[in-house]
Amino acid sequence: MATRKQSKINTDLLDELLAGQDPAKVLSSDGLMGDLKKALAERVLQAEMDVHLNADDERKAGNHRNGTSKKSVLTEDGKIVLDIPRDRHGRFDPAFIQKYQRRFPGFDEKIISLYANGMSTRDIRDHVGELYGVSISADLVSAVTDAVIDEVKAWQQRPLASTYALVFFDALRVNIRDEGVVQKKSVYLAIGHHCSGHKEILGLWIEQTEGAKFWLRVMNELKARGVQDMLIAVVDGLKGFPEAINSAFPDTVVQTCIVHMIRHSLALASWKDRKPLAKALKVIYQADTEEQALTALSEFEAGPWGEKFPSIGKSWRNNWEHIIPFFAFSKPVRKLIYTTNSIESLNSGVRKAIRNKGHFPNDEAATKLIWLALRKLSAKWKNPPIAWSEAKSQFAIQFEDRFTIND
Repeated sequence: MATRKQSKINTDLLDELLAGQDPAKVLSSDGLMGDLKKALAERVLQAEMDVHLNADDERKAGNHRNGTSKKSVLTEDGKIVLDIPRDRHGRFDPAFIQKYQRRFPGFDEKIISLYANGMSTRDIRDHVGELYGVSISADLVSAVTDAVIDEVKAWQQRPLASTYALVFFDALRVNIRDEGVVQKKSVYLAIGHHCSGHKEILGLWIEQTEGAKFWLRVMNELKARGVQDMLIAVVDGLKGFPEAINSAFPDTVVQTCIVHMIRHSLALASWKDRKPLAKALKVIYQADTEEQALTALSEFEAGPWGEKFPSIGKSWRNNWEHIIPFFAFSKPVRKLIYTTNSIESLNSGVRKAIRNKGHFPNDEAATKLIWLALRKLSAKWKNPPIAWSEAKSQFAIQFEDRFTIND
């Protein structure tokens, strides 16, 4: 004969909790269950804050609690309002209820996590059925993932820091249906390095065509969200981009990504010529000074590769103004500046998440999945680049009062 499993919760405690509760609402977000979820969540968040403030670097910096802020989160049964603890230095980043997260942790998060990994709604439905023995519809999965768009909008409108030492701009191409036709559209990303070296994704924009007007709109949006200064902006040589940046941020140094310059140059050559051609170009951008680099460019143009591909030398000269800024720094710091490797690594992670998508039905669907992938990837960013310790002193000399670690 089967024995009844005993509850681990004291019945007197249950009676106390249920006293005065409306039986019709006890399991809803307006009743006891909502109160319990709120109390449990706030207890977890306070515990996270304790751990955060007890870290060595936070204790040394004199960080401490700074009250709470209200945040509404959705549950399966409705909405609850949480008191999220804050710290004086604004560095507390809770794991239980993450920044811009608008849904209470639970089953929905499992669905969203699977979606962020590139699974289709029907694949998620089948996976959940096999793994948890729960039957859900593809429409339910869509409804859960559609709720993410509110978090995306909040993220896209969030305030930004006033100063970024480095900002990398780059794009990847995705297939999106527009007016009944599947078209290639560009998804533009911006990664900003704070003066401390820590990274964050500043924005995500989808545009079919790129040009000066589009980039000026992006720059003005960044300004409206609080950005007052970008010390160095690294771009891929798009026409009108440097002018748009300097129109909004006149003191920003615009650096053309050397990797993009090399790729553009190698695209003109056959496969067998690319390796020796890349070696010849390396002499230019790895020169010790700007003067030596210009001499190397002249020698390249007069040499066999320059004669075979005259357009390469012309392209480098046309972009020379935005190729040379990094020569003001030491070689380890130059490598940090002149390439968009960090953002291209991010793009690679996004491509893995969307590779199973033939195309997106609209811009919103693409934005939703790409943002989820970005959130997952950027969660791994903990420390500044290794070269940042050397870069800080050089940026402080180059940019003086504009470079401020405490931003």
